[in-house]
Amino acid sequence: MDIVFGVIIGLLAITILVAIHELGHAIIARRNGVVLEEFGIGFPPRAWAKRAKSSFLGKNVLYSINWLPLGGFVKLQGEHDMDTKPGDYGAVGLWAKTKILLAGVFVNWLAAAVLLTILALVGMPKILPNQFTIPGDIQVSKKPVELAVVVDGAPAQAAGLKRGDQIIRFDGRPLQNVDDLKNFAVERKGRTVEVAYVRGGVDRTVKVTLREKNDDGKGYFGANPAQQETLRSTWSAPIVGVGMTVQLTGATLQGLGDMIAKGVSGLVLQFSSDAKTRDLARKDLGAVGDGVAGPVGIFGVIFPAATKAGLVSVLMLTGVISLTLAIMNILPIPALDGGRWAVTVLFRLLKKPLNAELEEKIHGIGFLVLMGLVVLVTIADIRKF
Repeated sequence: MDIVFGVIIGLLAITILVAIHELGHAIIARRNGVVLEEFGIGFPPRAWAKRAKSSFLGKNVLYSINWLPLGGFVKLQGEHDMDTKPGDYGAVGLWAKTKILLAGVFVNWLAAAVLLTILALVGMPKILPNQFTIPGDIQVSKKPVELAVVVDGAPAQAAGLKRGDQIIRFDGRPLQNVDDLKNFAVERKGRTVEVAYVRGGVDRTVKVTLREKNDDGKGYFGANPAQQETLRSTWSAPIVGVGMTVQLTGATLQGLGDMIAKGVSGLVLQFSSDAKTRDLARKDLGAVGDGVAGPVGIFGVIFPAATKAGLVSVLMLTGVISLTLAIMNILPIPALDGGRWAVTVLFRLLKKPLNAELEEKIHGIGFLVLMGLVVLVTIADIRKF
């Protein structure tokens, strides 16, 4: 039942984020004299539609709800660059096209900032080491240290400890942070210690015999601890929300760059004659696969887990996805907003006409490549989960 509820919440969140993205396009298009023909929630086949003689998006706009719930779309009059009738998208200037194409990106970025502002007010999880805050207006609260990963066959697992157990005391010594658990385990390596922990609201104790050596790097205790910190602001919440969005934008771009670099080097080095180099290349490709989630991972695992964790986790995840949508759409990839802008600018610089057939071919190929990547990531998701 948790998975079903998580999938529903995930679909609702993604649909809203894409709908406001498309609404951004529609509003700026109308303000620049472009006629909006249809505003759709979801993708065809169509489930319901109604044409409004007059609405905030213009006259005779068709509003539709479609059966495929992942997203939405806007249909503008004369969407090709060569279209020149009054009201056509193609008839407006490059600056107007730029504003229309980037409006969706801006709306998703702004939505992320709003969600992070709300989280700053109620309590935002600390997810970055140097997370943006305003000194003098920050309240920090910490949850007990808990086990994030329990290594198979290690002392912690052998003693019956599980992921999510909150560790209260280690050999009689209370834990204040994750470093305490690591340091105490090093100090008592090879000994049998008593560990006090909480599971399901019940206090428990267990004897754990620590390893004498840690040559394989799995630890003397054999579990990786985590501790959630919550940062809460008052008057500075809007500043923190915007600052955190800027910080996450930089982190996302850096992570995307690292992932692309690892993917390219991993593919190239697969052809190396050196066995060790090929092994490292496979590890790089594996890291890229582990760092990417498709529809199965997002809706089947990530959103159900966030939903189970509570509203704060759902809002945090929704904000991060909104920011990711903004960043992905601004990249110069054909079929996406940034790609459409880049193709338009390229042909303007080359002083060559961009006819409808060529434009459709460029973005059609881009769309097929994107769908192919989605399929590959979905297959990887199924294999992982």
